[in-house]
Amino acid sequence: MDRNLALNIVRVTEAAALSSAKFLGRGDKNAADQAAVDGMRKMFDTLNIDGVVVIGEGEMDEAPMLYIGEQIGQGNESSPKVDIAVDPVDGTTAVAKGLSNAIAVVAIAPRGCLLHAPDMYMDKIAVGPKAKGVINIEASVEDNLKAVAKALNKDISELTVNILDRERHEELITQVRNVGARIKLFSDGDVAAAIATCFDHSGVDVLMGIGGAPEGVIAAAALKCMGGEFQGRLVPYNEEEKARCTKMGIEDTNCVLSMEDLVKGNEIYFAATGISDGDLLKGVVYYENNMAKTYSMVTRAETGTVRFVEAIHKLDEKPEYAY
Repeated sequence: MDRNLALNIVRVTEAAALSSAKFLGRGDKNAADQAAVDGMRKMFDTLNIDGVVVIGEGEMDEAPMLYIGEQIGQGNESSPKVDIAVDPVDGTTAVAKGLSNAIAVVAIAPRGCLLHAPDMYMDKIAVGPKAKGVINIEASVEDNLKAVAKALNKDISELTVNILDRERHEELITQVRNVGARIKLFSDGDVAAAIATCFDHSGVDVLMGIGGAPEGVIAAAALKCMGGEFQGRLVPYNEEEKARCTKMGIEDTNCVLSMEDLVKGNEIYFAATGISDGDLLKGVVYYENNMAKTYSMVTRAETGTVRFVEAIHKLDEKPEYAY
């Protein structure tokens, strides 16, 4: 695929962030999400790709745009055929409440290279490049944290573990505390929380816990680009969800999904733009004269290059972002 596609998808996440950020703290997560979807969709229509959404806003009858299976892009004969995973707002509650770490994200790969993860939960563990190869989701919390500490040349007491702040994680939190590691709880947005493990300035070393499976695939795409590691295991809660796993070819829901299971090959592109301020990216900043600034990152697996993009937008020239 054309390497310039990496920069083009930044325009997609910028569009989503600019559209959604107007709703920061306004208490309406659905409006924030819909605005991001609309902005992202309009920008996708300008790209020279033959894309299929494999992870999106829902099934065809559940979402007006960016539904799973939707064809997007200009779709010319010469257009690359790609799978697309989107989360227009990773952290809709954070946007509604004016909290941190909300981002807009997109991952793109050649057709057939992204796992079509069903909308259910996934048990996850993620680390950055320095701890790649030492984690095992089937191992105990203690064994994993000891292995990561050794790889990072840290004492366990110096490790910081990102965990989604949910009741289901009470036992996990207790285990991490018993081992002696530090914990950073976050309220929403486990894609950003997984990516944070790849950056020293985040202060985060490991992500652990159960979150959305679609977000797990997106996070795996990002970590693959940056040289980190992600492992997952689907957690179906009823027979219907077990049947969906079987339909997608996963008979044993206890099986470990490696990076290659989730995201095949190295022609992977990932982009994110901050909506609200976070550990990874600053959020949208508004200036006088109807101007705004966005902070984004983009990376691709083939080279591992990570670019940070700061952009000033004249919103009078982009009326589609006015809400």
